[in-house]
Amino acid sequence: MAGANQKGIVNIDTIDGHQKEGLPKELRDELDKLEKQFTVTTEKLKEITKRFQEELEEGLKENGKNIAMFVTWVLGFPTGEEKGSFLTVDLGGTNLRVCWITLNGKTKDKEHDIVVKQDSYTMPGELKTGNASDLWSFIAQSLQKFIEKENLTATPNEPLPLGFTFSYPAIQDYIDQGVLQTWTKGFDIENVEGNDVASQLRSAISDFNLSIEIVAVINDTTGAMIASAYNDPDTIVGAIFGTGCNAAYMDKISNIPKLKGKEQIQNLSPDTPMAINCEYGAFDNARKVLPITRYDENIDADSPRPGEQAFEKLSAGLYLGEIFRLIILDMHDRNLFLKDQDITKLKEPYSIDTAFLSSLEDDSTDSLTQSSETFKSDFNLTFTEPELNFSRLLAHLIAIRGARLCACGVAAISRLTKTTTGHVAADGSVANKHPRFKKRWGQALGEILDWSGEDINKAVDETGAPIVITSAEDGSGVGAAVIAAMTLERWRKGHDAGIKGDGFEKVSGR
Repeated sequence: MAGANQKGIVNIDTIDGHQKEGLPKELRDELDKLEKQFTVTTEKLKEITKRFQEELEEGLKENGKNIAMFVTWVLGFPTGEEKGSFLTVDLGGTNLRVCWITLNGKTKDKEHDIVVKQDSYTMPGELKTGNASDLWSFIAQSLQKFIEKENLTATPNEPLPLGFTFSYPAIQDYIDQGVLQTWTKGFDIENVEGNDVASQLRSAISDFNLSIEIVAVINDTTGAMIASAYNDPDTIVGAIFGTGCNAAYMDKISNIPKLKGKEQIQNLSPDTPMAINCEYGAFDNARKVLPITRYDENIDADSPRPGEQAFEKLSAGLYLGEIFRLIILDMHDRNLFLKDQDITKLKEPYSIDTAFLSSLEDDSTDSLTQSSETFKSDFNLTFTEPELNFSRLLAHLIAIRGARLCACGVAAISRLTKTTTGHVAADGSVANKHPRFKKRWGQALGEILDWSGEDINKAVDETGAPIVITSAEDGSGVGAAVIAAMTLERWRKGHDAGIKGDGFEKVSGR
């Protein structure tokens, strides 16, 4: 993190290299107060990571713990030789993405030949708080449109195999089903929680007379990890730093006490690797160690699930812009900001997103003209130059805290598994589009894991630290296809641990 020493303390006169000295006293005083609230020191990071690891271990011991540590029945990494054509669908936060993915194996140059055809379908906003029937009908109808557009052929006796990316907390006794525990990311759809989402989607698929067989239900973190491992054997974790935050990693089933006595593992070696979907956005819901401000408390209180996803609400992309908005509103209410201006548009919840904060941080125009024009066009607000400078420094503070907190989850997994090197395959807009996230995340990770100064500098310079972020190879699409291929191959060989397999006979020969 530029602008901070290796103990994570932000320089009192600068934030990420930008000067505070030009601010009027009342704005500088306010920024100093916010700086104290949002700075996360190395000592605090280590305290958070220690508790993080404890909660990961608790989740491995039994179900119903704060961090769920869901078993996925993805047994091991791909060989890299998986082949076949697969339909995939990804239920995201804003869009539904449908793909037809063909895995052709490796070329002569030992690169993978992957062909992806895809379409996105905008989800009506009312679906997020509607009912189950409307949700599954929308997905089935989108699948129907895609199949017709791509002229995909299938029959009831030879259905299309589908990998379903469902990135919400779900318990899986089998890889081809998943029981939703609780909605996250602002979703609150009736009659889905406590039910098998694969079964509900199958019913809608049947209603639309589609010849599709759901082969695997996966989380996007697991998909990110497997998709990247398909090409990169150094992959150790799949992570999402976007609208939400989460990670997946591989552990031996002997290290998962809650699997003891399960019928599904009776024929498996204790050393069999199992992908674990952590669902660690719920870390520290008891709020014992997280540095929570009153703005974070406001976000939680107004969310569909107060008291849940505590970690996510401090660090994920869905919330960073909202934290910024609430601070600006608070300052306006105290007559410190945007005096005598109509802030009606700014009062709309979540009207500022993380992309806006990224552009504000990265604004290199004279007097921040670009940001000034955006505030004017989007909110009909005229910011003074000191207000613009304050806003950029505030965006830095919020993003720095988010990136540093995001490092705690991967650090805890590294400590848990005694992993010291490797690649964290990351997907999500924050990881891949924010201009400074990787540097800040890497420095914080090095501070927690006690890297040498040289290795921390490598992390900041993005020049090859012991553990680095790599861009995930389309976990929601390619990852789902690779996992579907792995699952079908296991089924064909009679290795059906964790596979329910209703209807698999029809797709096993495709």
